[in-house]
Amino acid sequence: MDFGINGRWAIVCAASQGLGKGCAVALAREGVNLVINSRRQETLDAVAEELRALDPAIEVRTVAGDIGDPAIREAVLSAPPQVDILVNNNGGPPPGDFRDWERDDWIAALDANMLAPIALIQACVDGMAERGFGRIVNITSSAVKAPIDVLGLSNGARSGLTGFVAGTARQSSLASRNVTINNLLPGAFDTQRLRGGIDKAASKSGRTHDEVAQARLEAIPAGRFGNPEEFGEVCAFLCSRQAAYMTGQNILLDGGAYPGTF
Repeated sequence: MDFGINGRWAIVCAASQGLGKGCAVALAREGVNLVINSRRQETLDAVAEELRALDPAIEVRTVAGDIGDPAIREAVLSAPPQVDILVNNNGGPPPGDFRDWERDDWIAALDANMLAPIALIQACVDGMAERGFGRIVNITSSAVKAPIDVLGLSNGARSGLTGFVAGTARQSSLASRNVTINNLLPGAFDTQRLRGGIDKAASKSGRTHDEVAQARLEAIPAGRFGNPEEFGEVCAFLCSRQAAYMTGQNILLDGGAYPGTF
């Protein structure tokens, strides 16, 4: 299937590994020019070479730095000639007990996982509407659908972004101009973050990494962890011309782990 986005320009945040990289790979395979962002220039440069190898016709530009920094956001936004596709992504805040968090912890979580993506959306949507095409995909978390007690910072910040998107995506000035905004909610995907979390759980419980991983797998009807490539392919579909009638939605990718009907 031709997604009809060949030659478009996309910004993909936190694209050096994991789900962000999976999205960048899928878009590169569709012939999309890319601006990729992550904190380390050396890692970004290596990923950029991988992406160019997938389609030598595309252009890949890099901007290293924390996307939560307004100066870095401005550099990212200035890198492409225009922004047709925006994939918001950032590392989640640390787990813990809400009794231990101070105001600064909450502000950091909100800055990274709510306010930074909102700022990027704000900078892009009107230009998208003027040109008659725009796709925004926010990578959030399955915790938006089924909150995880130790991830209170993430639950709060990402739910705030979800509420913002619910209203903004339905503005007629955007939806009627072929601009869509959707959220992708990943469950357990085989990423460095997941493996690190399993290692920590194993260390605390006295079990092995494999034992903890197996226990998590048993809670997933699909019987496996997701992989970043398939996540990226769903993202690419949401950016396609075929997805023009889908906006303001929360798409859960969790192998069936969420047990609810709705």
